[in-house]
Amino acid sequence: MDYSTVSRAELVRELLAPSVGIETSYVGELQALQPTDTAVQQILAHRLGVARELLLRDLHEDLRDSPIMSSPQALRDWLRLRCAGLEHEIFLVVYLDCRHRVIDMEELFRGTLTQTSVYPREVIKSALAHNAAAIAIAHNHPSSGQPRPSRADEVLTQTLRSALALVDVRLIDHFVVSGDEVVSFAECGLL
Repeated sequence: MDYSTVSRAELVRELLAPSVGIETSYVGELQALQPTDTAVQQILAHRLGVARELLLRDLHEDLRDSPIMSSPQALRDWLRLRCAGLEHEIFLVVYLDCRHRVIDMEELFRGTLTQTSVYPREVIKSALAHNAAAIAIAHNHPSSGQPRPSRADEVLTQTLRSALALVDVRLIDHFVVSGDEVVSFAECGLL
């Protein structure tokens, strides 16, 4: 189910609704759970998906309220949550205004288990369409379990930085996410 299209009120209702076929009290629900029961697994997966979507929305709102550099932990939390459980690479762009407040966040490219094709032209087009003064980019490493940037990641970052500079858009950071770890190019001196 695509939770991103559901209203916040509906998500909260879904999260708090009693489970069909399980006692209605929360304690009763916990006592009735059998981890191997398919219905229970589906209920848990649904509730976790709803809770994840609510957390993503709350973190996104936190990021919109202040400059991104004043809440780097909120961005790291959002990135970890956004990439959690993915079995394919994605490339995300965080569009920022001149005060580095979040304009929007977007998954621009989706790849396979080990790679994503990123086209600088499309990144520039999208940054200009969002009227961004700066961007931060991120991608995940679902297969390696290592957030360490590859040489290809470093080359892509420098290519994007140079190309964006031509249209007065600043690349402020590139994050690599793997599991619970997030590596910042800026913090590593790679940007």
